[in-house]
Amino acid sequence: MATVHNTTLTPTKLELLTVWLPRQPWYRGSGAPELTKAGGFRLDDPAGEVGIELMVVVDAGTSDAYFVPMTYRGAETDGDLIGTMEHGVLGTRFAYDGATDPVLRAALTALIRGEVRPQAQSTSNTEDPTVHVGLHLEATGVDILRLLTSSDAPPRPGEVSVPWRAADGQTVRGVLTHPA
Repeated sequence: MATVHNTTLTPTKLELLTVWLPRQPWYRGSGAPELTKAGGFRLDDPAGEVGIELMVVVDAGTSDAYFVPMTYRGAETDGDLIGTMEHGVLGTRFAYDGATDPVLRAALTALIRGEVRPQAQSTSNTEDPTVHVGLHLEATGVDILRLLTSSDAPPRPGEVSVPWRAADGQTVRGVLTHPA
């Protein structure tokens, strides 16, 4: 299981996303967002090489919630680079948009197939019981949603739902994925 280090990141994940997010075609704001980390979870890379974080961020300026799956690597690779960070323990880390990363997509597919368990976002070796998965044993992939809406409905097969803190401070829940 991945180790979550209690250390510094320069720039922070939110600082990277503040620059990256407005360049995405699904971003609904104008200008730089006012982001807060509102929820999410982690998955483990079976090879132990790639950090996998599935983050929900909220833009205080618009109240929009975005799903930003990210992967962290120690070396550059092909993919949509969000930015580079200096990690206090691991050194230079390259942060990628996980929606285009085959390691993250395989981990999400394994999650909805019931082959792996969601992990807490900020604690090592701890399952996250707030992540609800609509098992789909025959799944071959997932479609990742970016702009989130709240829904209390249980996830259907192939869907993953998580709670997050909305801009008004309320805890809401919504779906992050659909079966491909």
